[in-house]
Amino acid sequence: MTSTAGRASGASGARRASGARPAIRPDRADPELARVESALRELRVAAPVGLLPDTLVAAGLADEYATIDTAIGPVWVAWNGRGVSALTQAVDGASFEADFRRSHDRPIRPASDGLPPRLADAIHRRLGGDRRVRIAVDLRGHGEFQQAVWMKALEIPRGEVRPYGWVAAEIGRPAAVRAVGTALAHNPVPLVIPCHRVVRTDGRIGQYSLGGAENKRTLLAWEGADPDGLERLASAGIRYIGSDTTRIVCHPTCHNARRVTDRHRVSFHSLGEAGQRGYRPCKVCRPVSLAA
Repeated sequence: MTSTAGRASGASGARRASGARPAIRPDRADPELARVESALRELRVAAPVGLLPDTLVAAGLADEYATIDTAIGPVWVAWNGRGVSALTQAVDGASFEADFRRSHDRPIRPASDGLPPRLADAIHRRLGGDRRVRIAVDLRGHGEFQQAVWMKALEIPRGEVRPYGWVAAEIGRPAAVRAVGTALAHNPVPLVIPCHRVVRTDGRIGQYSLGGAENKRTLLAWEGADPDGLERLASAGIRYIGSDTTRIVCHPTCHNARRVTDRHRVSFHSLGEAGQRGYRPCKVCRPVSLAA
């Protein structure tokens, strides 16, 4: 028969063999220990006041906004951790906030320190014609076709214009000229995506979502284009400019067309007309045959 002492000794040996340690039970009668335990249970860490809204902005679940000066006056810019989400003119901050909440259905607040310096610098550089600068844009909620149109508009150099039909052809949808115009009218970040550089298929300046045709003309003139000259060419039905020395035909604002002197400049009403006279399309501005 195994004695009680033997069983106890065997149990202790089993615990030692398994590496288990006997439970340590603090003496709850110790007032100091009780005070520490109570303090730990009541411990609270106060988060910074702006932590939650800052986190929401960084995650793209909310936005901040500020103004920036441009050639057409101050505009309101909204952004979040995903990129610039809106750019427009507004009477005041309250109007901008109301329009933003309606169109984006998420919170927005004014930025305490204005536009972040790096973002402000990038926008100014982009407006100044630096195509190397990259500005992230938040285009959530917009369709694939719209985004393709906007990204193609982004490729048009400063001071140059292309017709709606060119954009349609470049994105592989040559018959969608009207839809291209509609997409450009709903560009959420004009200036950052320069839809003012897209004109009507007949060459006329056309309308603009950011303040109308007058703002469009102002921006084009500021960039070095000649809105009045473009309108004169459109009225005369002239769509393309060629050089009788290179036998290349371009859009009128292409930098290659601008280098052609008056002596060697040749005007065309259509790409077909240019082709019949032995001219080939410019590989830079890539003109396409467009209906009137």
